[in-house]
Amino acid sequence: MRSPERALAALLLAAAAVATAGAALAQTAGDAPGWTESPVPPPPPLHTSGLITLDMGNDARLHFGVDPSSLAISPDGVVRYVVVASSGSVVNAMYEGLRCATGELKTYARTTTAGDWHPVDQPHWRSIYASGSTRYAVVLAEQGLCYGKAPTRSVEAMIQQLKGPPLGQQRYY
Repeated sequence: MRSPERALAALLLAAAAVATAGAALAQTAGDAPGWTESPVPPPPPLHTSGLITLDMGNDARLHFGVDPSSLAISPDGVVRYVVVASSGSVVNAMYEGLRCATGELKTYARTTTAGDWHPVDQPHWRSIYASGSTRYAVVLAEQGLCYGKAPTRSVEAMIQQLKGPPLGQQRYY
């Protein structure tokens, strides 16, 4: 086999390996054909202390924090959590799921400081980039919940990333 033919064969083998690895990652990230969401556990109890504060920038009107004890990675690749939004004495919380594979968010339930969860009627997946009201989800994804299009490897790693200094690089998409 001549040199150009060997180079082409090596290139084709490398492309096949990359395609196979990409397909495996997509399947583990929940983006496989026929993907279905796992049953959603009920919302955990609301905790407003011990939250990990999200860096929303200086112009943010609301302050957001995620309850580290609520973080969970389900077998379908959805990261579920409770996020708390506050402004002065007003506190609202949402129990949500984030699909790193597609950059989508679903809100399952909402509550206030009273702590009584109210299920969302017909929750649906929506892009985290769709509006400014989901900016906190982009921050969550970029600062710790997602690594590319897959969930970060463990809840412990997510907590470490969220608590740590900003990485200075975009890790999402």
